[in-house]
Amino acid sequence: MSLCFSAALLASFAYALPTKVKRADFSDFSPDGKYFPLKDGFPNPNNDQILTIQKQAAGTLPNGPPPATLSPEGIINLQLIALNELFEVAFFSELVYNVSNKLPGYDLGYGHEYVMDTLHSIVAQEELHALNANGALKLFQQTPIEPCRYSFPVTDFQSAISLAGTFTDVVLGTLQDVNQIFAKNGDFGLVRAISSVIGNEAEQEGFYRLVQNKRAAAQPFLTTAGRDFAFTAIQGFTVSGSCPNIDIIKLKTFKPLNVLSKDIKAQTQNIKFSFAKADAANDELKSLSLVWINGQNKPITTSLINPMVDGDTVKFEASLPYDEFLMNGLTISAVVKGSGPFASIDDVAKATILGPGLIEID
Repeated sequence: MSLCFSAALLASFAYALPTKVKRADFSDFSPDGKYFPLKDGFPNPNNDQILTIQKQAAGTLPNGPPPATLSPEGIINLQLIALNELFEVAFFSELVYNVSNKLPGYDLGYGHEYVMDTLHSIVAQEELHALNANGALKLFQQTPIEPCRYSFPVTDFQSAISLAGTFTDVVLGTLQDVNQIFAKNGDFGLVRAISSVIGNEAEQEGFYRLVQNKRAAAQPFLTTAGRDFAFTAIQGFTVSGSCPNIDIIKLKTFKPLNVLSKDIKAQTQNIKFSFAKADAANDELKSLSLVWINGQNKPITTSLINPMVDGDTVKFEASLPYDEFLMNGLTISAVVKGSGPFASIDDVAKATILGPGLIEID
């Protein structure tokens, strides 16, 4: 794609979308938040349907020999990947529907065909990622992860792409964790395949950054993300109680941490947060800290500034030391017990009670 075409494409997004839009009724695509099965048979396509998905994805499922064994931690890795990929297929399938039908806020004007071609390929690629993870679980006599019902807080193409960029950054960070856990537990045979998925997700992220008029790459070392943080974040898009077998995934779910500050700039500043008072009822506020995770740096621990109880809600601020650490791209925040210091994101996850709060700076 030429630079001239890129500039025109970005300009079309800026002018084609209305400033105030009403969210399309998602029941047009997914009554009651139920997205599956799709027309191509996913999540249980037959062989002919898999061939069609592979053509749309511009590639095939891996056909090399599987590893001989899989560790218990490796099983959790694959379960989390399957849970995430099912969520992503649902999200992008709805986005394709909204854009292809040019619903309010999704009529892109010039550049429409390029975007549709890219989104169709992303849906198919995520379908193959999910089929690969669940297929590996079946191979090792493990129960495949089933899809949930979903609800996505987007109102137009721009908000959808912004959200896609954020959760893809979380995926890119989480797959770092997954690869390290595979390696530590002797599941070396899966590291190469997961690394190829990291590359694919990064290519997708480049597209989301392009259409948001961001630099091609956010930072030199992408922010790491722990499995528990990703597991919690995914559940923020699911309808409560709708996930048939999420309970078999032995990961922690944290209580919600809300980032109240908007349009956060690249500068040192205080960021506003809130959480439900009941979610920290057994902890004195003075015993809690806010931890920042960015890039491949050690976690940064800060104090809760001016914590105030407002009815059932606790509000506070925390200093974001942007200038000192150049905290571009994704930053993960979490409220933890104690004041650290924490050597790694693994230590942060062990102490976390609220999170993740996700911040993007570009």
